[in-house]
Amino acid sequence: QAQLVESGGGLVQPGGSLRLSCAASGIIFRLYAMGWYRQAPGKQRELVAIITSGGSTNYADSVKGRFTISRDNAKNTVYLQMNSLRPEDTAVYYCYSNRNDWGQGTQVTVSS
Repeated sequence: QAQLVESGGGLVQPGGSLRLSCAASGIIFRLYAMGWYRQAPGKQRELVAIITSGGSTNYADSVKGRFTISRDNAKNTVYLQMNSLRPEDTAVYYCYSNRNDWGQGTQVTVSS
């Protein structure tokens, strides 16, 4: 049974940084594209970043140049480094595999 477990969320001031992690189990991690989505209150869930099994990346325009997605296949983990955070980045962040597995989400709040 596949399981994705996110960690690293929290409260940070505008301009600050956070690093999210997503540990996967029950899947052959290296074979699948992995991604991060987010959902703010009252808004639809949106794609933030995705990384293919080969390491190619793609980002939402709103986070380009500020966020970096990476993966460590030896650790079955995908990361999202978030820099220069803004209040509008406040959301629940979800880890995703293109098997359609989802994590439980981790809250990121950007506020002074």
